Amino acid sequence: MTTQFSFADITLQLSRYPAKQASNLQAWDAADEHLIKHLQEIEQEKVNTAIINDSFGALCAVLTTQAADWPLWVETDAKTSHLGTLENFASNNLSHDNLTWLNSRDTLPQGIGLVLMKLPKNLSYFAHQLIRLSRSLAPGTPVYIGAKAKSINKALLETIAQHLGPASASLAWKKTRVITCIADGTPRALPSEVCWPVKEFNLTISNLSNVFAANKLDIGARIMLDNMPKGQFDTIVDLGCGNGILGLRAKQLYPDAILHFVDDSEMAIASAKLNWQSNQLDNANQPLPQAHFHWDDCLTHLSEELQPDLVLCNPPFHQGEAITDHIAWQMFLDAFHKLRPGGLLQVVGNRHLAYHVKLKRIFKNCTTVASNGKFVILQATKAVNTAANASTATE
Repeated sequence: MTTQFSFADITLQLSRYPAKQASNLQAWDAADEHLIKHLQEIEQEKVNTAIINDSFGALCAVLTTQAADWPLWVETDAKTSHLGTLENFASNNLSHDNLTWLNSRDTLPQGIGLVLMKLPKNLSYFAHQLIRLSRSLAPGTPVYIGAKAKSINKALLETIAQHLGPASASLAWKKTRVITCIADGTPRALPSEVCWPVKEFNLTISNLSNVFAANKLDIGARIMLDNMPKGQFDTIVDLGCGNGILGLRAKQLYPDAILHFVDDSEMAIASAKLNWQSNQLDNANQPLPQAHFHWDDCLTHLSEELQPDLVLCNPPFHQGEAITDHIAWQMFLDAFHKLRPGGLLQVVGNRHLAYHVKLKRIFKNCTTVASNGKFVILQATKAVNTAANASTATE
């Protein structure tokens, strides 16, 4: 993995998060470089700046090297982005005192004079971000959006104009373009979360804009819901919970259980919490709280005392636009370390991803519970008398 960022007389050491992942992917891309190039060409001066969707802090670090006191409001929905930025600042001996952190539901302060943005993969989420900007930016505020040239078309520019202000794209450079949008100062109404029923389980699901499977039950979750594990479980983790559908169903099946919902997306955690509350799943015979919600990088920062006896997992196989299996590896390793002896991990995934190979390396066992033409459900059990250390099961 290339870690030396060297561009326009700026040299930094930048790593993806977590830095230990085995990957050939960089912590920045040509669209980051194009944004930096554009700022230099226009001789951008220090101003209150919002940075949105900066995956691992490349843009933040570059501006901070230009001026240690450059005031930056950094908006991200991904905990790994937050943690990765802090790690990259530390590895380059940069103070992060100039950074103010926001999630994708927070309101930007008044007085922002510049916005730098990377185009996200999820265009519904992008529209939501533009609408939020329309509610805080003064007329005439420039917004520069870096993206792959192939992702920019007339419809995208019209979406930007509709939700924030007129937009145009630069010439291509390294297969990227910079979109310039000038905020028109007209605030737009925020969209409502998408809400839809799962009638067979008597559940109602709400999704915020950056949550997977926005308006229907995805087919991987469906096969998992139809094949939930048998037994009595007291502490359950829904790992990579999304809108929380697996954890909600688990509480219906195991009403005495305590649930922990974990996701890298803050919007996913907010959606899962809303769905828990709206479906009224607390057991009246138990003390509160019966559900806990963690915006985290897998199980990295959960209490050492937490020892679930069941982990449910529907792993993502991408990080932003990058296709990668390191997240699944980390989820499986974290589950192994956290599970109590005899505890169970149940995973759903595309058949071609061969998760059974990873699970056998870590748990030394793996059972196929169910499968169809596309998906497979796998179970792995942590041995009761194990002293195994799964850290040796590397990628």
